Amino acid sequence: MTSNGCCSRQIDCALCSKTSQGALIYNQYPKGQHLPAEKCTQNCIIFMLKGELLVNSEEYPGTVLCGRRCILQAIGSKVELLALTDVEYITYWFTELPLLCEERYKEILEAARAPLTYPPLDIIPKLERLLEDLAGYFKEQPDTCDKYLDIKCQEIIYILTCYYPIQPIGIFFYPISTYTESFHYFVMQNYDKVKNVEEFAHLGGYTTTTFRRLFKNMYGVPVYEWILDKKREGILNDLQYTKQRISVISTRYGFDSLSHFAHFCKDSFGDTPRALRKRAANGENIVVTCKEHNKEQECE
Repeated sequence: MTSNGCCSRQIDCALCSKTSQGALIYNQYPKGQHLPAEKCTQNCIIFMLKGELLVNSEEYPGTVLCGRRCILQAIGSKVELLALTDVEYITYWFTELPLLCEERYKEILEAARAPLTYPPLDIIPKLERLLEDLAGYFKEQPDTCDKYLDIKCQEIIYILTCYYPIQPIGIFFYPISTYTESFHYFVMQNYDKVKNVEEFAHLGGYTTTTFRRLFKNMYGVPVYEWILDKKREGILNDLQYTKQRISVISTRYGFDSLSHFAHFCKDSFGDTPRALRKRAANGENIVVTCKEHNKEQECE
């Protein structure tokens, strides 16, 4: 066997029933590639390998992410990306961290404090070698192995939690520290999948009364008001920044007819969906114009 053969995988992973689910993704984009603002449905770590990537989010507004640095975006955050040069980076999507040392992570969360600004985290040599090896793996293999990537995810988090000083890594993980409660996770992962409070409570296995109480204690507002606000936010974002058909948007947010959807938009934003999209195309910044709703039926 040649030396090159010793460095090549000797099996066909495409035949395996357990292939990659995309927790780790290798990204390569040319200069000028724009990824519009999109809400994270999971937590995400961006490991920059080469080039410069402009990041725009609440935690990292107008931040230029250079090679050998990384950032973390929590579930529910909205992130926009622009490649300032040709770029290569790896994204790691997760709901819960694969912790090999839970005690260390507990120490990190206990010491975590919200900073005035979130600086990108430098990638130490040990982590850089692992990421470079992963990049090579993705480039060489058309089919990836989920089991192998699971191990690499554990390795990445082990290095982050156990090889970094507690202060910088505490700042790094702070955005997800408020999402560690299972109820909070449940809400952020499912609020856009339900049409009303009863359905939301049933999905989580709660009685409606218990669900309302837990929600009010955590968020400080009634659940139906919160759902309405999130619905308005999502609709406005889709109308202004996507080219999706209005009928598709209407269905996504649970409206049973276009007329009902149009009435909701006019009540919330002062105009019909088509008019709102036209105003946005002309550069107008559209905001919510309605008064607070007092009827829970509005979110049904």
